[in-house]
Amino acid sequence: MANLYLTEQGSVITKTGNRLIVRKDDEVLLDVQCSKIDSILIFGNVQFTTQSVNELFEHGIELALLSKSGRLKGQLTSPFTKNIDLRIEQFGKYNDDLFKENLSRVIVKSKITNCFNVMKSFAVNHPEIDLKGELTALDSSIKNLESTASIPSLRGIEGNAARAYFGGFGKMVLGEFLFEGRKKRPATDPVNALLSFGYTLFFNEISSLLDGLGFDPYLGYFHNAEYGRASLASDLQEEFRAVVDRFTLYLVNNRMLKENDFYRNPQTGGMYLVRDAMKKYFAEYEKYLEHEFMHPEREEKTTVRKCFRIQAEKLAKHIKGEAEYSPYKVEI
Repeated sequence: MANLYLTEQGSVITKTGNRLIVRKDDEVLLDVQCSKIDSILIFGNVQFTTQSVNELFEHGIELALLSKSGRLKGQLTSPFTKNIDLRIEQFGKYNDDLFKENLSRVIVKSKITNCFNVMKSFAVNHPEIDLKGELTALDSSIKNLESTASIPSLRGIEGNAARAYFGGFGKMVLGEFLFEGRKKRPATDPVNALLSFGYTLFFNEISSLLDGLGFDPYLGYFHNAEYGRASLASDLQEEFRAVVDRFTLYLVNNRMLKENDFYRNPQTGGMYLVRDAMKKYFAEYEKYLEHEFMHPEREEKTTVRKCFRIQAEKLAKHIKGEAEYSPYKVEI
């Protein structure tokens, strides 16, 4: 099963039996069984009927509403699988400073290590590009984590590592695109637009998964609790950010997207994918997340999307005191 991405402006989602129908005017754009869908992401002006939403709830399918450019606005989900015991443990651990500091260190170390591995892998395949300085800086950041206790200090190390990493990331971008550092809210160039879009999609999937497993996605440990932010999803997302980075490089360096696949919003100055390019992006995104590889710990075939669930389940066991938390690792 997979996600369903709806981008056709002016289309409408209805239902017949246990099937979802997407229409625009008198044309049927899609007819699919609910059993084949994990979640639906709506981009922009796509309407839906009450009956279709009820059918989604019956099948446990979440509906995410995003702007046409990909900014998450909200989610509709059924009230199933609310694990109150897990939530009690989750809230209790929030007041345990040692637990929060130790888990935060694991999160930051995983994020930086995965960035290091993406860069190291690129350096091996492209020895003509000098990334030694950036790799040394990331390695130093990883070592500095061992003597750091407070979460503010961890954030400082994370920030320094991010500057070194994205400083080298521009060297890893080949072809017609330029990358002169991480820029967001808005992303002002195609590469930053792809990074932001990928992070948003990962965040949405992880947040939905956490909610479905019974967590409160809004109570995190490394990221402060803030009104309207799914901080626990932000925590778990950190170890997967390098996967988005590698996917972005895959798209850009294989010339799968061109300059004319993007447009600039004249009001915000932000850069976004045009609709046809977004469809191409979703097709590649699904292939990337469903590509099978051998899990380094379980020694069985898995996918990135399955790893979201594996890591969430590990986190649940860790919160309940049943096991230490081992993060997701990007292989060199």
